[in-house]
Amino acid sequence: MSDPQVPREVEALLRRTYAAFNARDVDAVLAVLHPDVDWPNAWEGGRLHGRAAVRDYWARQFEAIDARVEPRGFALSPDGRVVVDVHQVVRDRGGAVVAERMVQHVYRLRDGLVDEMEVREP
Repeated sequence: MSDPQVPREVEALLRRTYAAFNARDVDAVLAVLHPDVDWPNAWEGGRLHGRAAVRDYWARQFEAIDARVEPRGFALSPDGRVVVDVHQVVRDRGGAVVAERMVQHVYRLRDGLVDEMEVREP
């Protein structure tokens, strides 16, 4: 038996979201987040709740670093969450690379919107 596939529309939604994040189109990214989203504060630590908290987090982050994320693969976990293998490059404000690695972003969707995300080390 083969692994279940990520629905095409979900993969397309997440690909558009990564592109919007990399373009710093915060409004486009926030539009796909559930109003009560549970989001990781991967940069400072802890968790964020709600779109306004995520917007504030990204404003602080974009002032200090330039993070780019490129999805490399999509899979569906047994519990129905979407696991995305992501190549992440973080640069300081001068453009020097301070981190480059593969991570996994794990999404739970509700009502067609991202309800929860976590970052995992593969």
